Parts: sequence; structure tokens; C-alpha cells
Amino acid sequence: MQKDLTTFQTELGLQFNDPLLLRQAFTHRSYLNEHRGEAAGHNERLEFLGDAVLELISTHFLYEKYPESAEGDLTAYRAALVNAVTCAEVATAIGMNDFLLLSRGEAKDTGRARNILLANAFEALVGAIYLDLGYEAAREFIGKHLFPKIEQIIREKLWQDAKSALQEKAQETEGATPRYTVLKETGPDHDKYFVVGVYVKDTLLAEGSGKSKQEAEQAAAREALDKKGW
Repeated sequence: MQKDLTTFQTELGLQFNDPLLLRQAFTHRSYLNEHRGEAAGHNERLEFLGDAVLELISTHFLYEKYPESAEGDLTAYRAALVNAVTCAEVATAIGMNDFLLLSRGEAKDTGRARNILLANAFEALVGAIYLDLGYEAAREFIGKHLFPKIEQIIREKLWQDAKSALQEKAQETEGATPRYTVLKETGPDHDKYFVVGVYVKDTLLAEGSGKSKQEAEQAAAREALDKKGW
């Protein structure tokens, strides 16, 4: 049974002026196909807005936190901080999975597919907070739930170019260059998600997903490095 979003607000210390806007942030397009009378629309427009809000607030945060870092490093930090994997982790941690409004088919998805839905909903939630409660509320929410991730990102060097590191290790140990192949592509043109496999000598080392082929390739490379112990 779907939980009441009032519970979600209370647990996070939020109080929306427009409850329908919060509901919209959790509503996947597929849900509307089975619930024609739904008052709130789906969350794709909110996701579009939230993505921009997330990027601006994260950029400002990193600019102030790492005053000695070069532009290229800050860009890499930001990419690791706001990518689909990190957003899905935060969404899971704050309990968003219990409130997603999905079609019966989408509700069966688990693993990588569910994480993509969670990442989208997290961005939509940020967009909804920004619209309903303002910039400061969005900044506080992101600061509390997302920014603590940066310490792990820096410590584990998750921001570094995993593809370059994998290529170096593969050539050194296997005498071969990694090859990346798109295994799956989903979503509308404006909101694509990619699953990419990385191969060495025709052996699939790992898979990764992301909102772009580049992000998915980096995720696959990081997973391959981890699996191989490189």
C-alpha cells in the first residue's frame, strides 16, 4: 500500500505549501497511464528543473569548499557528486523508494533500473522544493543529504577518470585496450539512460549506467577497476 507523503515530509522536516507538487515529484510517467484521473502530472519537468538547481548549488558549494582546486578538478568533483549513482544512494537513504508512484510494470524493476527511477525522483524533489519553498530550502536540503557524500568521493578518488585508469591497467596486465558497448538505452530523447558494458579481449568485465554514454562508461570502468582489484 502506498504510504502517505505527509510522513515523508515530517521525517525530512519539510512542509510543502502545495502537496500536489510534492506528489508530482514522485510520479513516474507510467503511473499516469494506469491512473487517468491523477491530479498531479508526472515528474519529468520537475526533474529538468531540479537538475539545474542541483548543479548550481553543488557548483557553489565546491567552489567555496575547495578554493585551491582547478576548474577541471572541480568539474570532476561535481560530476561524481550529482551523478545518477550518488543521487540514487541519497534517495534510498531518505526513504524515497517507499513513496514512488509507478505503473505495475515499473514497480517490479529492481537494481539498476530502480536506481535510475530513484535518481530521477530525487532531482524532481529538488525541483519541487525549489519551486515551493525557495532557493534556501533547496540549498539546505541538498547540503544536509547530498554534500556529506563529497568526503567519500575525494577519499576514494571516485572523481578521477576511471576510463584512463582502466586503460592503463588493462594494457599493462592484459596487453589489450578496453572496449565499451551500449547494452541498453531507455527513456525519451530528452532524458536518456544508458547501460554500458566494458570488455577486454571480448570478456565483459563490468557494466555501468548513467544519463549519458560518458557517465555510463565511467561507471563501468570504476566497477571494472573494483572487480579486478586494480
